[in-house]
Amino acid sequence: AWFSQPIESARDIGADAIIILNASPYHRNKHEQRMDMLKRRVEESALPMFYLNLVGGQDELVFDGGSFLLDASGTEVLRAGMEPGLYWEQNEKLEPVKSNDLATLWQVLVIGLRDYCAKTGQTKALLGLSGGIDSALSAAIACEALGNKNVVGIALPSRYSSEHSVEDAYALAKNLDIEIRQVPIDRAHQAFETMVELSQLASENLQARIRAVTLMAISNSEGHLLLTTGNKSEIAVGYSTMYGDSAGGFAPIKDVFKTDVWALARWVNSVHESAVIPVSSIEKPPSAELRPDQLDSDSLPDYQLLDEILKLLIEKSATIPETEALGFDVSEVVRIEAMVRNSEWKRSQGAIGTKTTE
Repeated sequence: AWFSQPIESARDIGADAIIILNASPYHRNKHEQRMDMLKRRVEESALPMFYLNLVGGQDELVFDGGSFLLDASGTEVLRAGMEPGLYWEQNEKLEPVKSNDLATLWQVLVIGLRDYCAKTGQTKALLGLSGGIDSALSAAIACEALGNKNVVGIALPSRYSSEHSVEDAYALAKNLDIEIRQVPIDRAHQAFETMVELSQLASENLQARIRAVTLMAISNSEGHLLLTTGNKSEIAVGYSTMYGDSAGGFAPIKDVFKTDVWALARWVNSVHESAVIPVSSIEKPPSAELRPDQLDSDSLPDYQLLDEILKLLIEKSATIPETEALGFDVSEVVRIEAMVRNSEWKRSQGAIGTKTTE
């Protein structure tokens, strides 16, 4: 269907309609691309088009269904959703689908984790709860995918963890009705400090690695799949610790930019009677809390700016001059582009996770 000639050949030998069987994976705006393409084929051939698409997760891909029928005039008359099976809507006028909206993105992230676990025999998930927005959204996705009784959160405070971070982790667990345990890591941190002389950076990263060892130990002992909760913005520029917070078996939001993490969290809260994700987790300045008063903004640009530049460099394959021509500061673009390149070795070892962008 991406090409005119097969459709024309079918018409010329007397076809009454075209049935298109597809395994087309989701990315944002994909449904609109399919629809535009099929309407062109109807216009060329004057034949009805049945577009039938696979549904469900397969490793990092999610096939988002969205099957539809265009009549010979190019009008959409039947539509299916993202659920497996045979379903359709029939209205006098169907509203256009928006495949880049937050409700669709949420559904894709849930299906990605749910089907990965189903196909690999996983029934329970485990993740560290920092009180931050990334782990909060990941926990909410896991609850929707696996059920809240099958999700365990572990709070792993260090000497630098703020009281509000632990409080937010417990508030989230209460809202989601999941089990939460607290395992302070400072004794292990002190032990390592007596064993090895550490630079400040190594000491910061050591905390993330102690957390990973602890989480993996619980995962091994209890048979839970460990979720790693990094987002696309941080993974792109390497703002993570190898064998630390990047450790895990599945990364539910690895292809979701930080600004979209916030937007999704607000959307999740908007569709419930009360906030599921603590508002303070959404509104407080992001921090890894690996040293006193640390903020992400110490090392990274504002996430709004960072994501705009990353979308150009990654999604649009823009060059540095092309990005500069759009009004971005060239020194900032050069710095971010270098961070993306220098972090490839980390991304190469990262956990699998649901693909949502081109």
